[in-house]
Amino acid sequence: MTMAEAGGNGADVLLDVANISLSFGGVKAIRGVSFDVQKGEIRAIIGPNGAGKTSMLNCINGFYHPQEGTITYKGRTRKQMRPHEAAAQGIARTFQNVALFKGMSTLDNLMTGRLLKMKGNFFLEALHLGPAKKQELAHREFVEGVIDFLEIQTIRKTPVGRLPYGLQKRVELGRALAAEPELLLLDEPMAGMNVEEKEDMSRFIIDVNEEFGTTIALIEHDMGVVMDISDRVVVLDHGEKIADGTPDEVGKNQDVIDAYLGVSHD
Repeated sequence: MTMAEAGGNGADVLLDVANISLSFGGVKAIRGVSFDVQKGEIRAIIGPNGAGKTSMLNCINGFYHPQEGTITYKGRTRKQMRPHEAAAQGIARTFQNVALFKGMSTLDNLMTGRLLKMKGNFFLEALHLGPAKKQELAHREFVEGVIDFLEIQTIRKTPVGRLPYGLQKRVELGRALAAEPELLLLDEPMAGMNVEEKEDMSRFIIDVNEEFGTTIALIEHDMGVVMDISDRVVVLDHGEKIADGTPDEVGKNQDVIDAYLGVSHD
């Protein structure tokens, strides 16, 4: 299975977020936030509820359009981008709440992650003829590789609506991987999981990063997970950046400690 190759020593910036501000009416969700994501790293975005974390991911992949600031991805600076454009440029995304086709099988859900890779004549595709048949078989082979990687062979034909929540999250990760992303955005990939499921998901995230060189930006509330798997951490609170550094540096930052404990300063 071929995916994005590793980005060397991680010194290259893949994504640069500069002075992003986002408001909904009079509510400021993000206030002048800047940070970068280096090629090949696992970058965590953390903070209390309402800090603006998901809004930031939505800005990166085009669901929201910030009123101020710019986002530079692979050297291209932009003010706005549509989600389908982000996907075409190698950005894949999972969501807080599982966004799968519940009546479709695991295999069919993963095949939807290949849609942007499919090219050809609509008539031939509809009749499953010639090059279209060959292309579908190649995409199917790739998806089978993802299924093997995520160890979900036994549920490949199971409708995902029948699966326990932890496995649904793994299927959603698989659908994102099927798109062969250069940048993978994970929004609370371990929400609602038990300890064993979190350990499995942590292992898969690390393997995706190390084996395929996929750059990952993730939101996660479990601080133990964040400290274990992240290379760098950016911390948001009430839409503002309050810390940015290694897990060890962030864990010792008094502003971060206060934000999570709900302590206010006069």
